[in-house]
Amino acid sequence: MAVLDIVGVTKRFGSLLANDSISLSLDEGEILALLGENGAGKTTLMNILFGHYVADEGHILAHGEPLAPGSPDAAIAAGIGMVHQHFTLADNLSVLENVILGRESLWSWRQDKARGRARILGMVADFGLDVDPDAMVGALSVGERQRVEILKALYGDTRVLILDEPTAVLTPQETDSLFDTLRRLVAQGRSVVIISHKLHEILRISDRIAVLRRGAIVGTVATSDADRDGLAEMMVGRRVVRPKAEPMAAGHEVLRLDGVSLRGPGGAPLLDAVDLTVRAHEIVGIAGVAGNGQSHLASIVGGLAAPSAGRVALYGETLSGATPRSMVAAGVGRIPEDRHAQGIIGAMTVWENLASEDLRRPPIARYGFLLDKTAARRRAAELID
Repeated sequence: MAVLDIVGVTKRFGSLLANDSISLSLDEGEILALLGENGAGKTTLMNILFGHYVADEGHILAHGEPLAPGSPDAAIAAGIGMVHQHFTLADNLSVLENVILGRESLWSWRQDKARGRARILGMVADFGLDVDPDAMVGALSVGERQRVEILKALYGDTRVLILDEPTAVLTPQETDSLFDTLRRLVAQGRSVVIISHKLHEILRISDRIAVLRRGAIVGTVATSDADRDGLAEMMVGRRVVRPKAEPMAAGHEVLRLDGVSLRGPGGAPLLDAVDLTVRAHEIVGIAGVAGNGQSHLASIVGGLAAPSAGRVALYGETLSGATPRSMVAAGVGRIPEDRHAQGIIGAMTVWENLASEDLRRPPIARYGFLLDKTAARRRAAELID
């Protein structure tokens, strides 16, 4: 039985055709994967379903009834919940306050926190969403924040859950926990749409896969009949040849940490006597559950934090008073865990973001302070290529 029917949905943004006459259905108790490259139209389609956008053509049926366009309230009332790729939580509020925010009548004299806490604890037990209702959201890891977003989406009578790139910032252990939660949801008769471009994860969790390319559905296949090569070819429209990694011997020492420790507020140990060596031609993995020091280690290597004890050496030279600027100048780059909060400036263009670390260096900088926009755009095009 279909709980959702998307019929002939088309959406344009000026000359850009984001969704091209898409028709798609979702059955009760099904996990449907929406697969496609970045820019294929996946998120746009789900934003139309949840009422953030209005389709130029087509319509949507929820449980056989027309869904009012452009109304998140109508979507929520129809039992549709959405977890966005970029979380929408208030860091200065508790988990409980974030979840029940907007769920109670404006005529209520006060929030019924006891009832909300009991309901959240029930969902935590039912769906394996391990999180403390009284914890402050600002103190949570990325994986814990995602659980809060799922609790928010499920707090009402949600029958259809949409997840936009839910594993983009999760560790493998957190991904396993999320998939366990999704299986519990569909076992209770709920339905899930998961947006992704990670083929191995889609093949693990979904029942059916719909592939989008350039805004159009190019194929729908039962997951049991799908394989990575076939899905990749559908996504990009040509046969995909995987790169072959040739083994290389480790080279000279590039980075070295000797007994590095870091103390937090009140002297709390964040890193404790860490030894690490990274050599040329190596990819070194740092594994661990969120909150066990990985981000602090990255902050030290990036010049954002100074060790409380120990030695950090780069290219054989001991670092003293390292700063982000000096580390960038030394050839150290960093992609942070939360790229939107710490890595890029969303209000700036791609070329402006790419030029931001070269503003005082030629050819982007003239005389050390004048920005050469032509050179900056040319450099951005070279990097993208």
